[in-house]
Amino acid sequence: MADKMKILFLCTGNSCRSQMAEAWTRHLKGHEFEAYSAGVEPKVVDPRAIKAMAEVGIDISGHKSKSIDALGDLDFDYVVTVCDNARESCPFFPARIRLIHQGFDDPPKLASDAKDEETAMAHYRRVRDEIMAFVEEMPRSLENEYEKSCARRP
Repeated sequence: MADKMKILFLCTGNSCRSQMAEAWTRHLKGHEFEAYSAGVEPKVVDPRAIKAMAEVGIDISGHKSKSIDALGDLDFDYVVTVCDNARESCPFFPARIRLIHQGFDDPPKLASDAKDEETAMAHYRRVRDEIMAFVEEMPRSLENEYEKSCARRP
């Protein structure tokens, strides 16, 4: 049996989107991928992200935000930036690693001016479901995004 592909989901705070992506990948594609997440400026895991994932039966309440340095010398097959800031401040990775950007809206930012908790949670649920759809299509979605990124390079 072939080794699982190692994938890192990277965002700014490792508090919401990257945590969701890691959890979905472990839940849906754990037989194919070894999933990790990290942030360029780690914060605490967002309580609403925990709540949104719990609503679909995935517990991330024990997850901790971490920096990429905390992952040590892991050798990834894919690094997926899930926010624009992480893409722009992404650390250097060896050329053999496939670096992909798959941006998702920022639920905390969208929820910041919500009138009530239910409206705020709607943003988290939408992004959670968009991340799930991306993960469900892996590895094809990764290859498609990688090919697009290569086509954009000079």
